[in-house]
Amino acid sequence: MTLLILLPILAPVLASLCALALGWRRSSAVLTCASALTILGCGVALGLRTGDEAQLALDGVLRADALSATMLIVIGVVGSLATWASIGYIDTELATGHTDAGGARLYGTLTPAFLAAMALAVSANNIGVVWIAVEATTVVTAFLVGHHRTRAALEATWKYVMVCSVGITIAFLGTVLLHFASLHAGAGGEDALDLDVLAAHAGGLDPSVARLAGVLLLIGYGAKMGLAPFHTWLADAHSQAPAPVSALMSGVLLSVAFSVLIRIKPIIDVAVGPEFLRTALLVAGLTTLLIAALLLTVTADLKRMLAYSSMETMGLIAVAAAAGTRLAVTALLLHVLAHGVGKTVLFLAGGQLQVAHRSTAIGEITAVLGRSRLVGGAFAVGMLVLLGLPPFAMFASEVAIAISLADTRLTWALGVALLGLVVAFAALVRNTGRILLGAPAAGSPAIRVPATVAAALVTGVALSIALGVTAGPLSDLFASAASQLGVR
Repeated sequence: MTLLILLPILAPVLASLCALALGWRRSSAVLTCASALTILGCGVALGLRTGDEAQLALDGVLRADALSATMLIVIGVVGSLATWASIGYIDTELATGHTDAGGARLYGTLTPAFLAAMALAVSANNIGVVWIAVEATTVVTAFLVGHHRTRAALEATWKYVMVCSVGITIAFLGTVLLHFASLHAGAGGEDALDLDVLAAHAGGLDPSVARLAGVLLLIGYGAKMGLAPFHTWLADAHSQAPAPVSALMSGVLLSVAFSVLIRIKPIIDVAVGPEFLRTALLVAGLTTLLIAALLLTVTADLKRMLAYSSMETMGLIAVAAAAGTRLAVTALLLHVLAHGVGKTVLFLAGGQLQVAHRSTAIGEITAVLGRSRLVGGAFAVGMLVLLGLPPFAMFASEVAIAISLADTRLTWALGVALLGLVVAFAALVRNTGRILLGAPAAGSPAIRVPATVAAALVTGVALSIALGVTAGPLSDLFASAASQLGVR
């Protein structure tokens, strides 16, 4: 069991060191992809082996439970698709002169380091270690966002660093306050921030301190997941980063930050009552969802459109967490996984359109279905997933979230959320129709897809369809995660 907990962190670290030593080579790139598959395999194995009790490793520094297994599966799936596609993506950039050997080496070194930081964030048993891991993701991805070294990329990088650094600093203050409250509740000094220790002493936490810590942690990690009002970095960073990196950030990094919040929520709920964070999550989630829906109606950029849809998704899962029932938590975990796969397909397909047109302006990208069945078909399937249409999994998760809100007498929140979803739906359908349909314009460039990108697209589409048909044993894993979080 200890090896299964350690491998998701060690495998990508090894891949990162190899890329640093060897530079961008097919062997080092394949090793990075293999490390992502290792994370996926360990997540599946841990999901099959975790029972009602969390398993600890390294003297309690790391843990394995249903939630960490779920998040490792999400990281592994999205990471495998993104790193697989990265092989063809970076090879094309090298061939066209859009990057050089140094840029490719940096990309190859930082991408698996990014995976390792996320794996540590979801596997850590100590809130302080979680904070360090999330901060590491900011440092690593800052260089990946600025990969193209253009003025726009550097501007997006600085905005990302500044906003997320403010957020993570606020989260640090919340962590310090939680440590203070835990010590005064009788927890041991070294273990005061361990999740099990915090849960055991939650009833003894000073309510005023716990309330302030909860607000600071929500603001801090909410900034990392793109919740309003700290959402401004998200569209810039996603639009400027390489397509596989955008897939990793949108498809899984935002959800990793959210996983921290749902781990902390039961502790704060016991200390100050469930209404406090419920109200805060509802306000933040609904505000984010509505802002994202409005931004979707005016954006004219493909990658920014996908980024705003990620904001919409984060807002919805925040609302689902506010409902707090077992059905709601199970549904939001399914939503996270389905969104991760679908959004990865969309960003990878969008990346090929960007390469072909040298632009992400929606007005310049038309008739994709008629020009490339692979890219057009993959984009269409990814958008169907994102729109929450049956038979894809986000349809089932959104219905379950709606039922949960109705069951908890949050029908007003359900009404507001549905309004935002309808506006976002209409905007996404309009823009997707412009991109996919119509007759090709004279002089439209050819859409060429590297073999590894094509394989990742086909695999992502197949996974989206399979997840829509049946979640299989994942449903039990999600329900177990909800149970371990103390949700009824």
